[in-house]
Amino acid sequence: MAKIDLSEITAEHLYVNRRRFIKGLGVLAAGFALGACATSSPSPTPGDEAPVAGQNADELGDALTPFETVATYNNYYEFSMGKTQVVALARDFATSPWQVEVGGLVQNPRTFELDDLLKLEQEERVYRLRCVEAWSMVVPWIGFPLSRVLGMVEPKPEAKYVRFETVYAPDQMPGQRSGGYEWPYVEGLRLDEAMHDLTILATGIYGKPLLAQNGAPVRLVVPWKYGFKYIKSIVRIDLVEEMPTSLWMAAASHEYGFYANVNPNVPHPRWSQATERRIGERGRRKTLMFNGYEEEVAHLYEGMDLTVFF
Repeated sequence: MAKIDLSEITAEHLYVNRRRFIKGLGVLAAGFALGACATSSPSPTPGDEAPVAGQNADELGDALTPFETVATYNNYYEFSMGKTQVVALARDFATSPWQVEVGGLVQNPRTFELDDLLKLEQEERVYRLRCVEAWSMVVPWIGFPLSRVLGMVEPKPEAKYVRFETVYAPDQMPGQRSGGYEWPYVEGLRLDEAMHDLTILATGIYGKPLLAQNGAPVRLVVPWKYGFKYIKSIVRIDLVEEMPTSLWMAAASHEYGFYANVNPNVPHPRWSQATERRIGERGRRKTLMFNGYEEEVAHLYEGMDLTVFF
């Protein structure tokens, strides 16, 4: 892996079609302040109008997945293995107060309060979300590049990977009281992946604070990777020298690799990844290499055999 200079962040103009800066931050900030003060994130009520996002499609012209679907169809095993059960089980999940500790191989370890993260300039990113289960969505996230936080703590030269850890709260998360997985949830990225401009920490969705069932109050979003990499409810980020072992690697390393790049040419051992089911659509569509972000990220994997490093 090539070293990356902290100042070597991809030029903004290369991603102007990938994101849109939030306008009218006064209204949005007020909404986020209310969310930060609440003890839990609200669930959608049937009949409620969906919040209005800054864009109504991604850069390929694919329409946003309806808010009601994004808010009620959730993979979040800490609560339940049933996608439609998560919203009810997460209803009273406490998301404030909240801290994210960032340390490990860094010059300036720091604990960020949720308010510290919300004070960073928030941007809207409309990204495709591709699950390893072969379904997909188009989601308007609110957040900021992970590189901003990493730049503040200054990774040491020996740091090669970033390890993420979710909250361990079995009293609130019934799924964590069950066996079969090594809780808390752990995920990881190479440092250059983490520093890439497309990689964000999300604090909101559809123009409102992130919902509990969607990973409130802060989660990782890496749009060229399968969705299980998008660790939710983050409480700790560490810079490390060795590749972290993620929860899914520990559970089934032959099925879930560290990289988890969307690749239609590499099937899951139990199903094909060549096509996907876009939630809300009939039929299936072809899966795009790197989920359609190949131009931006393929250079990160030059010389690697992507059938081996899955």
